Amino acid sequence: MIIDIHAHLVDRHYVDELVADAGLVAQTTADGQTLLRRDGHTVLWYRESMFDVDARLRDMDARAIGMRALCFSTPNVYEWRGARQIEMARYMNDVTAQLVRRHPDRFAGLGSLPLDDVPASLSELDRITGELGLHGVMIGSNVAGLPLNHPGFEAVWARIDALRLPVFEHPMFPAHTADMEEFELPLRVGFVFDTTLAAARLIYSGIFERYPNFPYIMAHTGGALLMILERLDNGYRLFPDCRAHINRLPSEYAKRLYYDTASFYGPALTMAHGIVGPEHLLWGSDDPFIGADTRHVDALQISAADKAKILGGNAARLLGLGIESNTTGKGRGAAPPQAAAGRAATIEEAK
Repeated sequence: MIIDIHAHLVDRHYVDELVADAGLVAQTTADGQTLLRRDGHTVLWYRESMFDVDARLRDMDARAIGMRALCFSTPNVYEWRGARQIEMARYMNDVTAQLVRRHPDRFAGLGSLPLDDVPASLSELDRITGELGLHGVMIGSNVAGLPLNHPGFEAVWARIDALRLPVFEHPMFPAHTADMEEFELPLRVGFVFDTTLAAARLIYSGIFERYPNFPYIMAHTGGALLMILERLDNGYRLFPDCRAHINRLPSEYAKRLYYDTASFYGPALTMAHGIVGPEHLLWGSDDPFIGADTRHVDALQISAADKAKILGGNAARLLGLGIESNTTGKGRGAAPPQAAAGRAATIEEAK
């Protein structure tokens, strides 16, 4: 069964609230895009067809995609602050859970956390893994400018680790983009930069040393992380600050992380396969914003067994889905994410 780890839910109320509260200006293009812009770049965009769940299901059928893991894209909930952020996170998670319940054999759900308020995030983790029955969480590469290794988030990482809950990292705009406001560079280059920066900080700060029990899945094939592993390792060898919180080379932590295929670039995927192996790669389409098919994986010069892991088997294992791990046919739906013991065993096997 083919499973898409990188897909987004596009919700009308979320878009309307974001436009109103964040002061975005709509611009319509000739080919039907609505660009929601601020300070010279696009914050979010959509086409009307993205709101049509039935049309998206038909597209999945046409492409033989069995299941998609859905999360809200950038800027997620981080444009709001305080109580309003909590309100919107709960709304977004409720909408995601409702869609998964309507189509449990087609969609898995990744919740959002109101990280402006850590106690509220811990409560929302209880809802996500309890009453809502979602399969993991999406966390941005920065939280309104705060890095993910900020000490204030330690309790969140500890709870996620205790739950062995999958985290899908999706890039946010870098905290400082004043010199990038042309050619959509915050989207085209800023996303890659911020994913890479977030991963380097998490590795060097010891998050994965202290909390080794949850799968951390990076969008866009990890940005440039795999390209700079030797630079990070040399930092560990040369500078005390780079080994203050970890006891092994950064590349060793990076090889235990997971990467989607949404770089969509054969040479990059070949490199990733060679560095982290097929067990740590998961197919992603970035639907509906890109909506790639599986050709970027199909064309790789790797075994059919490796392709099966990448196209569905790894996602089924990490998300705790009760489905067949091959890439043909449709699965039997999603197992409750609370089945932590079984999922923990499969995560350990993958390490």
